[in-house]
Amino acid sequence: MFAGMNASPIQLLGLPFDAKSSFLRGAAQAPDLIRQTLHNGSSNYLAENGIHILEDIDLKDIGNVIVQDYQQLFQALAGHMRPDVPTVSLGGDHSITYPIVKALHDKRGTFDLLLFDAHTDLYEEFEGDRYSHACPFARIMEDGLVSRLVQVGIRSMTKHQHQQAGRYGVEIIPMRELDRMDTLSFANPLYVSIDLDGFDPAFAPGVSHHEPGGLVPRDIINFLHQLDAQIIGADIVEYNPIRDHAGITAALAAKLLKELAGIIGMGNG
Repeated sequence: MFAGMNASPIQLLGLPFDAKSSFLRGAAQAPDLIRQTLHNGSSNYLAENGIHILEDIDLKDIGNVIVQDYQQLFQALAGHMRPDVPTVSLGGDHSITYPIVKALHDKRGTFDLLLFDAHTDLYEEFEGDRYSHACPFARIMEDGLVSRLVQVGIRSMTKHQHQQAGRYGVEIIPMRELDRMDTLSFANPLYVSIDLDGFDPAFAPGVSHHEPGGLVPRDIINFLHQLDAQIIGADIVEYNPIRDHAGITAALAAKLLKELAGIIGMGNG
């Protein structure tokens, strides 16, 4: 066991669901492909803080949640989210974050939420669907599930989304003002949601919505490692292998999974 570390277990959960995608399907294939990349031998299991995620911490892969209908996610996730065990979830499209956060809120009350994304996903409804992957954070804020929502890397924001951000008190750090991220701190336990299209397509071509001018992985990994907050859960979403090249995006997703597991396992915050 790594000296001085928190040995609390961490759950790994796959949510192969993309029925709420608005442009392209494919994200349902992501969880197992990210797992395969994590275990394919191209890299080792050491996070950058020295944690071996299979030997130094109790990382339990509890498999995939398979549902036919979006509403079934709420009941299914209620049975998997635990107040004392952080869960890293692999999407799937971003619609899964709402039922995850609701299930976690029901178990432990409110917390803060940090989103890395190109888009705010704050639409009241999108193409007639209030549960589209373009809407999860409107539903989260509407239900009062988190005490604070900070969104980093935003670079495609409509007038309606600006209005929604103001309505719900969402803190936006647009891509052009990324240096503001360095001053972020969180007083409450923290949930982290990572949409892979938040990264520049050069680093993450395997997403449905390419938004050039995005985040650089090194900056986000460094930020997560220095963040003084208790991370109680996370998700990595919107990997679409149909658009990936040579597994570049799968490798990034697996890297983020490894670093999050190492940070949570170390008892960050």
